[in-house]
Amino acid sequence: MLTSKRLARLGSGVFDRNDQRKRSYQLGDAQQQQPLIDLSLGCTDLLPPPAAVQAMGDLLQEPRSAAYCLHAATASFREAAAAWCEQRLGVAVDPEREVLLLVGSQEGTAHLPLTVLDPGDQALILDPSYPSHRGGLELADASIQTLPLTPERGWAPDFKAITESQWDQLRLLILGFPHNPTACVGEQSWLDEAMHQGHHHDLVIAHDNPYLDLALEGEAPSLLRCPHWRERGIEFFSLSKGWCLGGFRLAFAIGAEPLITALRQAKSVIDFNQCQALQQGAVVALSEHADWPANLLPIYRERRDRTRAALAALGWSIPLPTMALYLWMPLPAWARSKGWGDEQMATQLLEHCGVVVTPGSGFGEAGRDWLRLALVRPADELEATVARLAPWWQQQC
Repeated sequence: MLTSKRLARLGSGVFDRNDQRKRSYQLGDAQQQQPLIDLSLGCTDLLPPPAAVQAMGDLLQEPRSAAYCLHAATASFREAAAAWCEQRLGVAVDPEREVLLLVGSQEGTAHLPLTVLDPGDQALILDPSYPSHRGGLELADASIQTLPLTPERGWAPDFKAITESQWDQLRLLILGFPHNPTACVGEQSWLDEAMHQGHHHDLVIAHDNPYLDLALEGEAPSLLRCPHWRERGIEFFSLSKGWCLGGFRLAFAIGAEPLITALRQAKSVIDFNQCQALQQGAVVALSEHADWPANLLPIYRERRDRTRAALAALGWSIPLPTMALYLWMPLPAWARSKGWGDEQMATQLLEHCGVVVTPGSGFGEAGRDWLRLALVRPADELEATVARLAPWWQQQC
C-alpha cells in the first residue's frame, strides 16, 4: 500500500469531483452540448478594487517581489489587518502577537487542528460545513463529532443537544457564520454560547468568517466580539469574497496569542507566505477600500431575488438566503420520487443542461439532498440559466 489510511479517510473533495465532471463534459461532443455554465464555486465574476490590483502590478516589477517571504516580511500586512479589525469590529489587536497572514482561510482552518489536537482528540464541526473543516481534522487524526444544522431550526446550532460529558471530551469546536453552504448569516448569540462553553469546558473555539461583510439581512457575527477570545479563540478572515480576490489567496487569522503562535509554527514548516506584491495589494484593499464589500451587496441581492423568482416560476421553491453569493436548494420532490440524491441531481443538471452546481452532501451528511448554487453570473445570465433548465425539467415532472 503506497498511500496512507488517512488519505483514504480524507476521500475526494466535492470540488474535485465536480472538476472531473466538468472536464468530462467539455471533452464530449460539442455539437450535442450546450455551453457550460459553472455555478459550482463561490468564485465571483465581480472585480476587485482596481487600486489593489495596480499595487500588486507595480510591486511585481521590483526584484524583491520574487523573494521568499517569511513572517517578519508580513508586518505591513498584519498592521493593515489590525487597523481594519479595529475599524470594522471595534476591536484593537496586536499585529505582532495576534494576527497571522494565511494562504486563504481554507489553509488556516485545515492546518489549525495540527496545532491543537493530538491523534484521537475529539473535535466538533457543524454539519453541513465547509470541507476544509473536516479535512483538517482528518489530517490531524482527530475523532470527529458533528452537530447537524436543520432548516426547522433556521440552521441554528443546538448546543443544548451536547451533554456536559460530551463538552468535557471536546478539545476543538469549529464554526462558521455567515454559513457556507446554507447561506445563513447567523446570530452573535450563537458564537457567544459557543465561547461560553469553550471557556467552561476548556476547548479551543475557531470561527471561519470569510463572509463577514456579505450579510444581505441582519448583522454578521464575529468571534472577536465574544468574551474570552483572547484566551481560547481564533477567527479566520479572507479577502476572497468581500474584495473579489479569491485566486490571490489572501487571508488572515486573528486570535489568542498561543493559537496564533502555534499556527505560525506549523506554517513555518509547511509553506512560505505570499510575495510582497500580493501582500501590498491586500494592504491597499484593507486600508483604502474597506467599504468595497458594501458595493457588492445590492448586486448580490438582485441576483438572489431574480434567480429565486425564476426558479419559483419553474416550480423549484428555494429558501431565502440571508447571506450573499449562494442559494441552498432542496432537491425537488419529483427528483426525490425518482430516488435521486444530490450527486445524481447535480450530474443530471450537467449532462442535460450544461449547468454545474455543487452537491450538498459534499459539505456533510446533513447536506444530503441539497444543492448549492453560486450567484457568480449577472442576473440576466442567471435567469437565462434557469430558462435553459425548463424543457428538461418539464420532461421530468
